[in-house]
Amino acid sequence: MTTRLRIGTRGSPLALAQAHQTRDRLAAAHPALAQPGAIEIVVIRTTGDAILDRTLSEAGGKGLFTKEIEEALVDRRIDLAVHSMKDVPTWLPDGLDICCVLPREDPRDAFFSPKAPSIDELPRGAVVGTASLRRQALVLARRPDLKVVPFRGNVDTRLRKLAEGEADATLLALAGLNRLGIADRATSVIEPSVMLPAVAQGAIGIEVRADDAETRALLAPLNCGDTMLRITAERALLAVLDGSCRTPIAALAELRPDGLHLDGLVASPDGRQILRASRHGAAADAAQLGSDAGRELKSRLPPGFFAP
Repeated sequence: MTTRLRIGTRGSPLALAQAHQTRDRLAAAHPALAQPGAIEIVVIRTTGDAILDRTLSEAGGKGLFTKEIEEALVDRRIDLAVHSMKDVPTWLPDGLDICCVLPREDPRDAFFSPKAPSIDELPRGAVVGTASLRRQALVLARRPDLKVVPFRGNVDTRLRKLAEGEADATLLALAGLNRLGIADRATSVIEPSVMLPAVAQGAIGIEVRADDAETRALLAPLNCGDTMLRITAERALLAVLDGSCRTPIAALAELRPDGLHLDGLVASPDGRQILRASRHGAAADAAQLGSDAGRELKSRLPPGFFAP
């Protein structure tokens, strides 16, 4: 049987785990795709994978993890792309669409340190390694005495750097640890009240060509409506703020019996200023709730807020 679907992905262990999950869900939903050769996983090296000597904000933003994969999608070298939604830029290239999201994993951050059980208990002046401006800002907001240094690489690389003493602590997304089966290695889990997650953290998004009705139909049974509503609200907030890896922005939407609750924030990179906004309303109004919260935050930003 010739290949019917080609899935594009980065080559990190976590990215491959997400692509395999997508493949397995497609095969379960469509018996024909469970046949040998029906689905091919195509590994694509991105600029973000190649640049490891500086932070994403310095290198050009989180689109560095999707650009080459999206080019392959536009060129029809692949049929769908699997992304961590927190890596997907606010605006997609013309002709592409996130048509499906898988059920969201735990969106919280995890704390790793051989020296303390939590951020609050780190020794004064301890070094925290992270490449995320959001994590940097929220760590410094809580502990301005700490030093934050750039930490790039996949999960294993960052944990190796920590073990080798390049930092006293680091932070990783709990969702990725769960997908890799290593969440038990975390020192502790950080609650959203302490560190609000990145927009869409824990969600896997599947990107397709907007005019590819056949692939969209194959993916339809995989879409998690609740996750789509949640990330719609979060990404609507991000869009109003023109968010990227250069701006410390966080948001978390949750579906509760009385509707959708959204918390969002914008922070200065040094953590000295944090602006927060919240919204609650009908789940069907997810995009409007996110946009409203984003407009409130934007209206309160002083000039030069994001300057280093």
